[in-house]
Amino acid sequence: MSLWIEGLGTGTPPHEATQEQAAAFAEALGPDSQEQRRQLHAIYRLSRIRTRRSVLQESPGAGGVAGQTFYPPRRDAEDQGPSTSARMRRYEVEAPGLAVSAARAALADAGRPPAEITHLVTVSCTGFVAPGFDVQMMRRLGLPAATSRTHLGFMGCHGAFHALRVAKAFTNSSPNACVLICAVELCSLHFQYGWSPDLVVANALFGDGAGALVASGTARSGREDWELAASASVLLDDSADEMTWRIGDHGFQMTLSPRVPGLIQGSLRPWLDPWLASQALSVEDVASWAVHPGGPRILEACAQVTGRTRADFAVSHEVLAEFGNMSSPTILFILERLRRRAAPRPCLAIGFGPGLSAEAALFR
Repeated sequence: MSLWIEGLGTGTPPHEATQEQAAAFAEALGPDSQEQRRQLHAIYRLSRIRTRRSVLQESPGAGGVAGQTFYPPRRDAEDQGPSTSARMRRYEVEAPGLAVSAARAALADAGRPPAEITHLVTVSCTGFVAPGFDVQMMRRLGLPAATSRTHLGFMGCHGAFHALRVAKAFTNSSPNACVLICAVELCSLHFQYGWSPDLVVANALFGDGAGALVASGTARSGREDWELAASASVLLDDSADEMTWRIGDHGFQMTLSPRVPGLIQGSLRPWLDPWLASQALSVEDVASWAVHPGGPRILEACAQVTGRTRADFAVSHEVLAEFGNMSSPTILFILERLRRRAAPRPCLAIGFGPGLSAEAALFR
């Protein structure tokens, strides 16, 4: 059985800030010395991000992140910002609207009314609340009350890959199933005060966004829908502490080891080559690439190990530059652009997340 991608949609908060404005904002809440301030601006500059969006930003930026009142000025060295409970209350308010906007775009792209959705699969790692944003989506979109709901939580940047795998299981077991996937992340709720290089890197990379996808188990005539032909997963050796996401008293704390690009470079091909061979393909046969941009060095590592150029990963670089790393929805932003531009297939999507885990999805 198959999973056919009928529609893709994305959603972002209305206001954006440049990376320079974001660095100026971070400078007021973090570094304690001139050397730390210098390092902070270097980290933000080297991210290759131009703009990011946040649900916390109340007006367009104009020197700092203007109109932002959620993060008050740092009082002293012990101040770590809003509590996790305050951040989760804001998540409960903001996540449903962003998810619904992406889902509406995906339904419109698919030409499907909400009444035809049989399964809803949601993804998020930046907030917890029950009832969740999936229930809000049901009500705001007018999905059938009997829609089957599945939520994938706290999986990180590769969460959407797992959602695709779940959706395909549904269509395999029920050929008439029509699945709506939605991933929403409010990464800006977890800005960390103070100075720690790992936390500063996370502050510099992540933005807010939502991505949605409509899929079914049957190809529709007269359409150029993409088929999810296969997926794969691997847990890299000796890497459990290289990428972590833990709940603290003042938000969730992300650590990203500088070893991650090297681990990817050393481990990707020994796993990828035999899996592609099982699909009667080689790396050279891949016609287009959708690589999750965890950061510029991860894209560079993937390009080097696959023998590709920056141009082959151009859409991944575009999305990173325009939105930053939005965690799980990011790969859906990339796939939406590739599909809209009629990118050649087979298309290979790759993502990485805590574990350290690598995920792949092959589209034909």
